[in-house]
Amino acid sequence: MQFCPKCGSLLMKKQKYFGCSRCDYTTKEEISMEIKEENKEKLNVAVIDKDKESGVNPITDFDCVKCKSKKAYFWTQQMRSGDEPESKFFKCIKCGNVVRVD
Repeated sequence: MQFCPKCGSLLMKKQKYFGCSRCDYTTKEEISMEIKEENKEKLNVAVIDKDKESGVNPITDFDCVKCKSKKAYFWTQQMRSGDEPESKFFKCIKCGNVVRVD
C-alpha cells in the first residue's frame, strides 16, 4: 500500500495508472496492494440442534387442540416480506403439536 506524497491519501487504481483520489498526483510504477486482517480472539458460538428439544423458547399459556394441554413453547418468525407482520408459532409441551397463528 502506498500513499500520495503530496497529500497523504491512499493511492488508488485509476484507468491506466495509480493515482490519488484527492489531488492530481499519478504514478506509472506498479503498486502492490494487500489487505490482511487477523483475528486472534476466539468466539464461542452456541449451536442449537433443531432435532433435539433444547428448551430455548419461552413457555406460554396456549390451549392445544390435540391433547388439551395448557402450556406451549412460543416463537415468532418472519415468513413474508418485511412490511408484513411476523407469524407466531406455538408448540405443545406435551404432544409436540405445532400451530401457526398469523
